[in-house]
Amino acid sequence: MQIALTKKLSAAMGIKPSPAADKADPLFSWTANWTNTFDGHKEDMIVLVNNATQFTVILYGVKSRQFHDIQTKMIAAIRNTLLAMNLNREMVDAYLRQAGDIEFCSNHDRKQTARVNRQGLNASAVVGRAVNFSEETIKYDDTMGSILSLAPVNYRNSDSDSYIPAKEMPKALSALTGKPAYQYCAFELLVSLDLEIYKAIRRLIVPASIPFSRLHKLLQRVFDWKDCHLHEFQVFDGSNNRAVARIVAVKESIEYDNDAVLEKDCQLSDYFPKYKHILYTYDMGDTWEHNIELVRVMEEHNEESPYLLEAAGQTPPEDVGGVGGFIDFRNIILDPTHPEYAETKEWVGYWPPELTEWNMKPRVIHI
Repeated sequence: MQIALTKKLSAAMGIKPSPAADKADPLFSWTANWTNTFDGHKEDMIVLVNNATQFTVILYGVKSRQFHDIQTKMIAAIRNTLLAMNLNREMVDAYLRQAGDIEFCSNHDRKQTARVNRQGLNASAVVGRAVNFSEETIKYDDTMGSILSLAPVNYRNSDSDSYIPAKEMPKALSALTGKPAYQYCAFELLVSLDLEIYKAIRRLIVPASIPFSRLHKLLQRVFDWKDCHLHEFQVFDGSNNRAVARIVAVKESIEYDNDAVLEKDCQLSDYFPKYKHILYTYDMGDTWEHNIELVRVMEEHNEESPYLLEAAGQTPPEDVGGVGGFIDFRNIILDPTHPEYAETKEWVGYWPPELTEWNMKPRVIHI
């Protein structure tokens, strides 16, 4: 594997790399830069951009004192970023075997320099959001490139030239190795929110290994919540409907319940398929209770996920007052002659009583 270093990175590493090989396979070639995350901060991340697909890997939290084993960190980051997209582990390992050991070289390609600089700026935004919205202090992370690679590249030329690296990289690796891009255990879930006058349902396919922290983000996305209230998961024993686990988002919740588990430390397969019923509660005031049922287990799923199979039923607006408040609100907003209609309409802004065609469309959900 050939990694071309910018002058800044090679100087920080204290090496003078040799020129790049003339006929290096671009799929096995990357360009790397060492840059900062926020204005005023010292350089704290390495950005790797694949020369063939512009797939980007971010090593956030890397300091110069850690450069003694940077080759190992780079290989691990490439692997971890690809696996974070649920790609076939055998395909990823085959790619890395064929790529071989890292050979550093100097970078004299202006196009690749422009790409790595541009992705470095974009990486700062991705890392900034992750760090600022995380409940925990993120000291090191090597998987956030999977998020950045979802953004299209080459769009400055024309729409026809643009593509998404997170889609192109799996295609290229599958063609190279002859292995399917995706092959993992997945669950089909039926998630329902009972609003008495109707049920809002979302049928989903998710990786069995999805952490509860990401499942929370997925449910927020497909139910169109704003993630501005507390939440928790409860796992129930199907035989007697007894709660067997409580899964929470923040450490403070554990102080009041020694049996609770942090959502970032466990995944869905820890409880499914052993148990069949999980309750996801969002907003402890309005108490929106989402019933999660396991529909089926797919041992060798070969497509991208999380995937929305079906959606029906509009989600209430935030802070409407629970199910009872929503019913009152809906009666008002559907009746322009109601004396409280104008005030309620001004409060809610744009809230369609029915799901839009886009929200009902089956699609991959990126979180």
